Amino acid sequence: MAIEVAGLTKTYGTTVVLDGVDLQVARGSVCALLGPNGAGKTTAVRVLTTLTRPDAGRVHVAGVDVLRHPRAARRRFGLVGQQPAVDDLLGARQNLVLFARLHHLDRRTARARADELLEQVGLAGTGAKPVRQFSGGMRRRLDVAAGLVLAPEVLFLDEPTTGLDPAGRRDVWDTVRALVAGGTTVLLTTQYLEEAEQLADDVCVLDGGRVVARGTPRELTAAIGGDRLELVVGDPARAAEAARLAERAAGGPPGAPAADGVRVTVPVSRRPGVVGAVVRALDEAGIEVDDVVLRPTTLDEAYLRITGADRTRTEVPA
Repeated sequence: MAIEVAGLTKTYGTTVVLDGVDLQVARGSVCALLGPNGAGKTTAVRVLTTLTRPDAGRVHVAGVDVLRHPRAARRRFGLVGQQPAVDDLLGARQNLVLFARLHHLDRRTARARADELLEQVGLAGTGAKPVRQFSGGMRRRLDVAAGLVLAPEVLFLDEPTTGLDPAGRRDVWDTVRALVAGGTTVLLTTQYLEEAEQLADDVCVLDGGRVVARGTPRELTAAIGGDRLELVVGDPARAAEAARLAERAAGGPPGAPAADGVRVTVPVSRRPGVVGAVVRALDEAGIEVDDVVLRPTTLDEAYLRITGADRTRTEVPA
């Protein structure tokens, strides 16, 4: 494991921010920490990156005990916080040389490392252009590059695309994918469910300082009821019959089918041929189908269900 956390606890006065958090992140993977504001995401990242000391718990990053050996741990990871860390008046290369020198690299090595990183994040052609003239996506990619100066084994990204437009967000996503393809482990916090679906191998949902769900995006969506098959039948008088036939043909997870006018909704399991099986069953019964759509349960829906009224822990098999 690149990251191992056990029993992590942190309180501020009478407020419990982290309440026995356990987390494991495999090497070369992306783990997304999700949760509403105040769930403990940023505090967890601050503890993992030596910026905050927990009240209790065990934390290992890249094989180093963060609490006992913080200086050694800092040589193994990079951190990109929510606020930009680069200087607006300097160019991209100047910024990275500055960061490299702050990490005690000599001048020649610092310049070489800056050039490597600019190429890696797609900013090699920016020259001496001041960072203040960069787009939001370019600035954020430069922030990521600054976190990679020491070629860390683990990179922490705290809400890396907040405030970016869709183009800038995708620029950062492409950079993260390239890093992971090269072997870097990434732990990111995000408010964007699409971001977690696009990037994460595993998702950990925090709520009230506790882990309330964990698993792959697909496992989390399956855990709350799977997908839905929506049909529009020609005869509203046969909608209820169509719902029963569709449910039997789909062989999906438990959940009552619904019929509203001509629209029929049936829970289904994602498997090859399920749509064809349902349509054939209705056709054999003489029920005309005007439209049929298979709608996957989204991570947004899973997230809202998990962090809604039900506060019980949801265990999703790995």
